[in-house]
Amino acid sequence: MGMKIDILTLFPDFFSGPLGASLLHKAQQKRKVEIRVHDLRGYTHDKHKTADDKPFGGGAGMVMKPEPIFECVEDIGGSPWVILLDACGQPVTQERTRKLACKEHLLFIAGHYEGVDYRVREHLVDQEISVGDFVTMGGEAPALCMIEAVVRLIPGVLGNAESLTHESFESGYLEYPQYTRPRSYRGWKVPEVLVSGNHGQVQNWRNHMMEEMTRTRRPDLLLKLDDFGTHASRGPQTLRKRRGK
Repeated sequence: MGMKIDILTLFPDFFSGPLGASLLHKAQQKRKVEIRVHDLRGYTHDKHKTADDKPFGGGAGMVMKPEPIFECVEDIGGSPWVILLDACGQPVTQERTRKLACKEHLLFIAGHYEGVDYRVREHLVDQEISVGDFVTMGGEAPALCMIEAVVRLIPGVLGNAESLTHESFESGYLEYPQYTRPRSYRGWKVPEVLVSGNHGQVQNWRNHMMEEMTRTRRPDLLLKLDDFGTHASRGPQTLRKRRGK
């Protein structure tokens, strides 16, 4: 068996569809990953299955109680890397995702309402992650987002492993435009260079487009590349040579 992933949530039905579809489903069938969903209400101790309560000190909203979370993690056992999906967490990056893909056992806590009791953060969580500077209704969608990003990096999950090296963020640049048949659609034609058969020209075009798209859409990424001692104007191919790739 490959990687283990556990998800702690108040809404387990959220995951029933996505985990049973597409590449996530195939990855589990191929035993590349084992994904288990745990209902935190099963670890409550009252007839109403109360998993949240009002915050001490007052305030709007509810806070997830610590007992169900701690007891669920203890019941799972092992030594998982515990991740809390929270707006206060570190922003997710491809680099952080790659590091997570090297772990043997991940455990995601899907926060909800106004968040979780702070003692969970202090004494249980190894890493807090945010999927962006926006607020979702809960941590379920961010958890699923992270699971997809991690699982696809597990060797053998994708049919074409080489495709991973040409994607956005892997080289520091956004990916170049992709086209397929038909060659002409409603008068919009595929760039001639892509059907020329000249692989050198195709690669040069792709390098140029990677830089151009990054410059116009995510110029902040170019600033990060400059931090590595590179010059954005030299393009993706030069960058890879400078990094020894």
